[in-house]
Amino acid sequence: MEPYRIKVVEPIPITTREYRERRYAEAGYNQFNLTAEDVTIDLLSDSGTGALSAEQMAAGMRGDETYAGSRSWFRFREVAEDLTAYQHIFPVHQGRAAERILFGALLKPGQISVSNTHFDMTRANVELSGGIARDLPCPEAADLDSEAPFKGNIDLEALTALLEGPEDVGVVVMTITNNGGGGQPVSMANLESVSALCRKHNVPFFLDAARFAENAWLVTQREERFHGFTPREVAKLAFRLADGCVLSLKKDGIVHIGGLLALQNTELAKQCELLLIATEGFLTYGGLSGRDLDMCAQGLMEVTDPLYLRERAEATKYLADCAREAGVDSVTPTGVHGVYLNAARLLPHIPPSRFTGHALASELYLAGGIRCAEVGSLYLGEIDAAGDLITPAPFELVRLAIPRRVYTRSHLEYVAETLAGIAKNPEKVPGYRLTEIPAILRPFRCRLEQVSP
Repeated sequence: MEPYRIKVVEPIPITTREYRERRYAEAGYNQFNLTAEDVTIDLLSDSGTGALSAEQMAAGMRGDETYAGSRSWFRFREVAEDLTAYQHIFPVHQGRAAERILFGALLKPGQISVSNTHFDMTRANVELSGGIARDLPCPEAADLDSEAPFKGNIDLEALTALLEGPEDVGVVVMTITNNGGGGQPVSMANLESVSALCRKHNVPFFLDAARFAENAWLVTQREERFHGFTPREVAKLAFRLADGCVLSLKKDGIVHIGGLLALQNTELAKQCELLLIATEGFLTYGGLSGRDLDMCAQGLMEVTDPLYLRERAEATKYLADCAREAGVDSVTPTGVHGVYLNAARLLPHIPPSRFTGHALASELYLAGGIRCAEVGSLYLGEIDAAGDLITPAPFELVRLAIPRRVYTRSHLEYVAETLAGIAKNPEKVPGYRLTEIPAILRPFRCRLEQVSP
């Protein structure tokens, strides 16, 4: 059961299919263009969509809004330092700001940022800084159905070859858990090996630690050496392997806004500090209010609670199991923050050129008012200026991201029932074609139209 009770409730919109068809057409068949009033169950993101605890609300009331050196800042720094052990702590308004500042200070034009998988905004910030994003997922990640426990790992053999080769690697960024790779965790053994390789080749090693607690929980469950460890103990060990981290607190800070850039190198910290002050705010608030800083600090303490993490992991697995019983497969083993549906298997009549993953995500909205995100060729594929697919994504997935402490099991059952209805007649689901194509960050601003596959 959920290890909490509900204190405040909010009504959710219940709409008709006719209404959803009209609104989705007006939105250019892009779920980012829908409004809250259009959506019944919102699984688009787990970022900033969680429910605050009573203790977080109380911490917010204690927030000190002094411009520089507030009490809230010192509370935030104390918690962040204890967790990460990094000596330079910079709050920012969210994770992408931390990425922009770090890559702007660290990467030189043409340098490579290598990762197990860069997520969309991380890739964009690398490229906007003049860098080149290179993904090296482990071989096990290619098999969506295998039960390999750590499919979020980086390919150590490929990383070694890259670091020993002639190309200029500016940074290695490990995403924990691997969001772009199906929400799969990274093992401590893999992190230890990456840390050793980076130190050997004098390459900075950073964590994209948005879901550090969820990764730590899965390590305690799947990596034998860490059975008996608490999630917080594992998280602390992971942070201490790297030179710093970027962290969206909107995920495992369980807050609505907030982020963290933390690092050890003093000279790099000085460069980041200047960028922070110029673009985010003074270094003791970084674009956040005092109440935000206090709620972030409280969230960072609550998120490693084993009871909370166990229930969250089991709820996500419950949704994946219900979907599988309904005839819709997902990436296995199931992670914590979301279920990644295998759209290609359910909709074989829709080729990647007609955006298979987006087609399933769209049908979930049209059939049940469920908003979610595709992780397929619309997001990851190479597309020309006319909107034609040149190179498809490796997989056609749909991410059902589960907000923290928001939905109950009956909500998840409703999602599974909607999937079951789609699975009865999958051939009726149409494909999609791009009509407006932004130069970067395509999924956020593109527009599409329905077409026959």
